[in-house]
Amino acid sequence: MIKENLKKVQQIIKEGIGRRRPSVCQDNVKLIAVTKNHDVEAMREAIDAGAACIGENRIQEAVAKYDCLDRSVEWHLIGHLQTNKVKHAVEIFDLIHSVDSLKLAVELDKAARKIGKVQDVLLQVNLAKEESKSGIYREELPEILLAVAALENLQLCGLMCIAPNYGDSEQARPLFREMYQLFQEVRQMNLQTADIRFLSMGMSHDYKVAVEEGANIVRVGTAIFGQRQY
Repeated sequence: MIKENLKKVQQIIKEGIGRRRPSVCQDNVKLIAVTKNHDVEAMREAIDAGAACIGENRIQEAVAKYDCLDRSVEWHLIGHLQTNKVKHAVEIFDLIHSVDSLKLAVELDKAARKIGKVQDVLLQVNLAKEESKSGIYREELPEILLAVAALENLQLCGLMCIAPNYGDSEQARPLFREMYQLFQEVRQMNLQTADIRFLSMGMSHDYKVAVEEGANIVRVGTAIFGQRQY
């Protein structure tokens, strides 16, 4: 079932790229198979079926899986990261999507420096200003972009957002469109030490719309693995 679901999601992404407006770059889309609360066997099945990137929300769960997965795959942290867990984060993850403050960025930079790593990160933007979600407000972004780009052991690679949980995924389209415009604005800032190439937006319920509006990373769990086991 995981193999068939993965193929279906990949096909929907391909079709979504084909429906993009002419003004949206025709980039490939990186699919993150979100494995939160799914066991290592399910992860292996997805990877063996072609999933090249997996996403985890919690450090403790990721550490346990990392030690026994026995597969070569990209690791992405997509959930909120507390500053007291940055050590494990830089040891495991290839890309951290959820940098939501300058304080967290500074701690990640310190932890990465200790192990001689340059850590790839995205800044999480709270475009809808939802109090229940983490993230940087749009008006705060320019100052934080400049500060993070100056940190020597972080590589700033782009932006991430989580849309409100609308009843209809079409309601997320204006926000995703605005997020893509913001992404393009940041790319034109020519931050000297940054490499702004990723826009991470869209999950199982709204990734189709996100792809159409310019996402080049989507984070999909339920549509691949089924409902999580809590």
